[in-house]
Amino acid sequence: MNDIIPCLGVVGSLAIIFGFLAFLRYMNYKETIAFAEKGLTKSEPNTNKRLLRWGIVITAIGLAFTIGLYIIGFNSADNYPLHLGPWMLGGFVPLFLGLGLVLLHYLTEKN
Repeated sequence: MNDIIPCLGVVGSLAIIFGFLAFLRYMNYKETIAFAEKGLTKSEPNTNKRLLRWGIVITAIGLAFTIGLYIIGFNSADNYPLHLGPWMLGGFVPLFLGLGLVLLHYLTEKN
């Protein structure tokens, strides 16, 4: 019985998140239909700027996680080099993903 409450909490949280994403997609669809009825088209946003924006956000989140998780290395009983252990993946993965997006922005930039 004690395991049901966390399971329902996780399922409920996921249902709320995916329900909100479905609602946003539905609203985008309704907006597109409204534009089409008036004979207008939606302008496509500049994807190059979106890459830079998301790259900076994900890099900042990854850097924050990396700094926060680095402290765990000082409390571990194992001797890892430079106090970097497997827990650091939680910070390094978003950090380098964000850096990759920023690099992709500058490599595909048109003059």
